Order: sequence, then C-alpha cells, then structure tokens
Amino acid sequence: MSEQSESLIGRAMTMRELVTCQPGSVVSRTLIDKKIGTLTLFAFAQGQGLSEHTAPYDAFVQVLEGTGRITINGEDHQVGEGQMIIMPANVPHSLRAEVPFKMLLVMIRA
Repeated sequence: MSEQSESLIGRAMTMRELVTCQPGSVVSRTLIDKKIGTLTLFAFAQGQGLSEHTAPYDAFVQVLEGTGRITINGEDHQVGEGQMIIMPANVPHSLRAEVPFKMLLVMIRA
C-alpha cells in the first residue's frame, strides 16, 4: 500500500472528495492495489474518457458524481450518480464523460 493510501486508513470521508476533475484531463487515484484486486478513483473532465479496451477481469463501476456513457461490446449505457455497472472480462468497453464525472473502479483478479 502506498504512503498516500495509508493516510486514508481509519478516516471517514466521501470518495468524491479524494479526486478532483482537472480541465481537459483524466485523473486517477489508486486506493488499494493488491494481488487480489484494485480500487481506483477516477475524475474525468467533460468530454474526456477512456478509449475502447478490454480487461482480463470483471470490472465494477460505481458512479460518484456526474453523468457518463459507458459502451460495452458496442452497446451504450448512460450512467449517473448513485448508479453502478459491471463490465465483463475480455469484452471491449469504453467511457466518455458527458459532464465532469467521478467514479470508483473495482477490479477483482480471479
């Protein structure tokens, strides 16, 4: 665990406080990176995103703020604050922020 992540242990906070949208950028902050999986916060400026890719593990996204479009295997899904979506392993997916957008990405390596 990184020194920065260790400073979060035992503190109550909201996840969206831990990452800030930056103009024209995608910002990420890894909370946990272990052999069994990762927890990563992302903040996307409006119009920013992640290009189509695949991952060898299922990925769980919890939307913390804003609205985004997640495309899974060619099918668009609009997601907003409080919603979640699961992206299956080895299936192409991408993301685009329609407005400033924050999310938690959970990947479990199994």
